[in-house]
Amino acid sequence: MAFRRRNKSYPFFSQEFLIQNHADIVFSLVIFILIGLMFETTAKTAILFIQPQYNISTMSADGEVTLYHYGWKDCATVLFYLCITIILHAVVQEYVLDKVNRRLHLSKSKNTKFNESGQLCVFYLVSSVWSLYVLSTEGYLLHPSSLWENYPHVHLRFQVKFFYLTQLAYWFHALPELYFQKVRKEEIPRQLQYIGLYLLHILAAYLLNLTRVGLVLLFLQYLSEMGFHLSRLFYFIDENQHKMFEMWSIGFVLTRMITLTLMFLAVGFGLARSENQALDLETGNFNTLSIRLLVLFVVCFTQSWLLWKFFRFQLSRTRELRLEQAARKRASAKQQGQRTLKRDSVGHHENGLIKAENGTSPRLKKIKAP
Repeated sequence: MAFRRRNKSYPFFSQEFLIQNHADIVFSLVIFILIGLMFETTAKTAILFIQPQYNISTMSADGEVTLYHYGWKDCATVLFYLCITIILHAVVQEYVLDKVNRRLHLSKSKNTKFNESGQLCVFYLVSSVWSLYVLSTEGYLLHPSSLWENYPHVHLRFQVKFFYLTQLAYWFHALPELYFQKVRKEEIPRQLQYIGLYLLHILAAYLLNLTRVGLVLLFLQYLSEMGFHLSRLFYFIDENQHKMFEMWSIGFVLTRMITLTLMFLAVGFGLARSENQALDLETGNFNTLSIRLLVLFVVCFTQSWLLWKFFRFQLSRTRELRLEQAARKRASAKQQGQRTLKRDSVGHHENGLIKAENGTSPRLKKIKAP
C-alpha cells in the first residue's frame, strides 16, 4: 500500500527513504499490532494499544454503565492512534491536497501554507463536530452547571475518554510531521508554539479532571481556527476573497471573550463554591486555590497573548493598506499629470502653420488697418 508517488528511489535507511516511505512503515507497524490480536499470547498486549484502559462497571438508572479513568497505560493507546493519525495525514495529503495543488499551480511558500491549512481544516472540522456531539449527548449544553458540579469528574464515558486520547494523538503526531513534511526552519518555531499550547491545555484538562470544561473550550477553539484556515484556503484559490477573513476576525474576538467568561464562571466561581477544596491525588481532587489560580492564569495568559498577536497583525495590516493606497494615489496623480502634458504638446508645425490635434490649422484673426 503506497501513499506517495515514487519519482526516485533512495537507498534503505537513508533520510530520504524514511521521509518518502514513513506512512508505509507506520502502516506496517499498525498491521503488526492488529495481527497480535489473533494470538492468545499476544492479544493482551495488543489490546493495550487499541482499546482504552482502566474501565469499571457501575450501576445507574439506565442499567450497567462502563466508565473509564486515566492512567499510565493510556500512553500505549495514544501511541497507537498517533500511528493511525500519521496514516490518515498521508492519505489526505496524497489523495486530496496534492491533486488540488497541481491544479492551482501555487508557489512553494503558498503550497506549504495551503497544505497546512488543508490538513488542519479536516482535523478541526471532524473534531468540532465530534465535540459538539459529545457535548449534546452528555447533556452539558442544556445544563451548564454540570461543567463544575460534582467535581472531580474522575470517571468518564467511553466517548469522552476516546476523544481526549485521539486529541493527544493528533497533536503528538504533529511533532514528527515537521520532519516528514520538511517544514522550513523559519516556520518550525511558529508551529511548535501552537502545538505546545494545544498539548499543554489538553493534558491539563485531562489530568486535572477538567474534561467537561475542556470539551467546551476545545469546541470553541476548533470552530474559530477552522474559520481562519477555511478563509486562507479560499484566499489561495482566489486572492480577491477577503470577506471571510473579516467574518473570522469577529468570530475570533468573540471566541476569546466567551472562553474567558466561561473559565471565570466554571473555575473562578463554580469550583470555588465547592465544599471539598483539599488536594487529594487518590480521588483526583485538584480543587485548591493555588491550582485554580494557576489554571486561570494559564488560560488568561494564552487568550491575552492570542488577542495581542491578533490586534498587532491587524494594525500592521492596516498600515500596509494605507501605504498601498497612498502609493496608488501618487501613481495615479503622476499619470494624470503626464497625460495633461501630452495633451498640451499635441500641436505640431506644418508648412509654417501650427496644426491642432485634429489636423486643422487654427484660423488667424484679421487685424483691421487704422
